[in-house]
Amino acid sequence: MNPRKLKRMAADIMNVGESKIWIDAAQMTKAVEAMTRDDVRNLIAQRIVRKRRDAQHSRGAARILHAKKVLGRKKGPGKRTGTKKARSQPKQQWVDRVRALRKTLRTLKTSGKIKGNYAQHYRKVKGNYFRGTKHLLQVVEGESK
Repeated sequence: MNPRKLKRMAADIMNVGESKIWIDAAQMTKAVEAMTRDDVRNLIAQRIVRKRRDAQHSRGAARILHAKKVLGRKKGPGKRTGTKKARSQPKQQWVDRVRALRKTLRTLKTSGKIKGNYAQHYRKVKGNYFRGTKHLLQVVEGESK
């Protein structure tokens, strides 16, 4: 049988494309003698005709890109989609806000703008009462009036 016909028949039996079929060149004479589909199945069983493995995507380019991102490259304004808030994690936003509020509270306490109700404000910070430092300052100024 013509090797191209053999490939086509083997591809049909193995449910793959013709380009995925490999025929052992050393035993091509035995392969060419096959006439029926059953003969081709026997060649497959003898591993004279085999299915090629799928080509895998190389990770090399991805590794290089990751290494550059670790160094801080490829993160400029042209690469960014979504708002600043959308790109950051909600918990990290919370942590940053709480840290800023607590720092502001400490400065207000040391400057003497907050006297007896420091602990109350501290608990409000933990309870997510303040939207931000400006809101905290407004509340403190409102109490002092």
